[in-house]
Amino acid sequence: MGEHYGQLSLEERVEIYRLHAGGKSLRSIGSTLGRAPSTIQREVERNGRRIGVWPGGYDPVRADTLARWRRRRDKRHKLARQPDLRDLVRNSLAMGMSPEQIAGRLTRERGHTVISHESIYRYAYHRSAAKDYWHRLLPNRKSRRGWLGARGGSPAKLMKRRRPIAERPREAADRQAPGHWEADYMLFSKSGQSLLVVHERKARYTLIARPPDRKAAGTAASLLKLLEPMPPELRKSLTIDNGTEFALHYRLTDQLGIDTFFCDTHSPWQKGGIENAIGRLRRRLPRKTDLASLSSRDIADVVSAYNHTPRKCLDFQTPAEAFSKLQTTVALQT
Repeated sequence: MGEHYGQLSLEERVEIYRLHAGGKSLRSIGSTLGRAPSTIQREVERNGRRIGVWPGGYDPVRADTLARWRRRRDKRHKLARQPDLRDLVRNSLAMGMSPEQIAGRLTRERGHTVISHESIYRYAYHRSAAKDYWHRLLPNRKSRRGWLGARGGSPAKLMKRRRPIAERPREAADRQAPGHWEADYMLFSKSGQSLLVVHERKARYTLIARPPDRKAAGTAASLLKLLEPMPPELRKSLTIDNGTEFALHYRLTDQLGIDTFFCDTHSPWQKGGIENAIGRLRRRLPRKTDLASLSSRDIADVVSAYNHTPRKCLDFQTPAEAFSKLQTTVALQT
């Protein structure tokens, strides 16, 4: 390794150019300058690539100008100025937390605003543009912001005893009343693999089942198994989409007294809680995951991590904490 770790000087860059043009290896150049070979390689590749009208090739004066411009640009970002905070944020992102969760939790723990979630996003996309790929640590791992959508058909007219979401109690819409749930399947790229996800709207508490298939009978049996342990006050309604896997939804009404409601066709946003929950679960269970390689314990660990991650909408409580309070309140009222 080299003897020092400061920024390369113009004189060093001139020497890199001279030795590199003379056919010296990167390791030899690094040894001559007292720098790590990786430093020399990064310098030549980063400042010698073809960009715009620049045809490519290493030029020491241009490389030095670019380096000074990058340093000035990086100073606009708080995370660039505070390496300890940057490391904390990066580690938290790698653990699956979103920028909003990180910023909110830091504020809650330290009693003042440490950094905003927007600052984290700006730095992440800035570093991604610089080929550090911070966007891969973000919740959706997208290289740019924005939504993409698609539309498909719906078997809504064939659904027996179907009740539209317009008939759902108004109290369920604002998330202030407990006991209103949403459900949907989380699909994976390998054919036939899926997880049934159930989400409580007020506490954002989430449960997962692993039916053998997506047939209606198995789906209804799994929903009954998940919701039956809940007291009646915490299982008032269930909102689902119009997929045929939910065709036997009325068994929940007949056996547990749970009212079931269906979203309008092509309107997944009407059950936005479960859509958001599945998106967050994707951080640990991306679409390419092979469920056959995961045990029930592995799936339980993923759910536990989700339910023990602080949420801004809960004043940075975790869903587990919020749901526990709901259970306590219900128990005291009975």
